[in-house]
Amino acid sequence: LGNALLMNGRPEEALPVLEANLALRRRYWSHEEKSILVAQTSLANCLGDLGRLDEALVLERVIYSRQVARLGVSHEATIVSGLCLAVTLHARDLWDEGIKLRDQLLPAARRSLGSDHRLTLSLNENLAAALADDPRHSRDDLLEA
Repeated sequence: LGNALLMNGRPEEALPVLEANLALRRRYWSHEEKSILVAQTSLANCLGDLGRLDEALVLERVIYSRQVARLGVSHEATIVSGLCLAVTLHARDLWDEGIKLRDQLLPAARRSLGSDHRLTLSLNENLAAALADDPRHSRDDLLEA
């Protein structure tokens, strides 16, 4: 229900449902880490949609670190969670952390998924946007990247 509300542009209504879903999963299915990560991802997406980026960022950092621990940095699910984290870092103007993350993710994505995979291309696009938006970088920096 929470995901359906979120997908239909009703994040305010989705939030309490997604919070309850996560609480229930932690209480009754604490051994199912994948299920908890999925619930956390939905909650982080909802918080992001509501503009509560600091809260979303906390969750996304947890999700990414758990994915790295569970699956390794080159797994597609880890790359997806890393990309979500990178987007939020960009939105919060946390340039250094976001660029460092992308610098770790891009080689892993190229190796495991290939240079023309949609996630690799999204990472490239996100890195270019972050560099373009970062006021500390010049036009020459962008051309070099």
